[in-house]
Amino acid sequence: MGYPSDVRYTREHEWARMENGLITVGITSYATEQLGDVVFVELPAIGKKFEAAKPFGVVEAVKTVSDLYAPISGEVVAVNEELSSNPALVNQEPYGEGWMIRLKPRDTAEFNQLLTNRDYEKLLEEQHA
Repeated sequence: MGYPSDVRYTREHEWARMENGLITVGITSYATEQLGDVVFVELPAIGKKFEAAKPFGVVEAVKTVSDLYAPISGEVVAVNEELSSNPALVNQEPYGEGWMIRLKPRDTAEFNQLLTNRDYEKLLEEQHA
């Protein structure tokens, strides 16, 4: 299975895509497979600030409840309101319509420290070795 090369990844299975100076964040297809059907997503308010690797929300699935971690430090400038009425978008389109938040990064250098798709694939291989 391949992972998109236009995004960066965290060890906690979030992805981050830089577009027009903002970072769009979601969870990976691997994470959605592990969670099962997503039934609820709790996202932060616009204007909330987060440090990298700190929880920014919660995703609840049939199998479990899991924290969501900010891939970089920044301020929330948008949340995906669609997820409140249709949380299944996270499973259906994890890298598209299933996005969760957009951050205005405090330091874009943090983005470059995230895992590439190849690094992320290696991480998964190591976890399942």
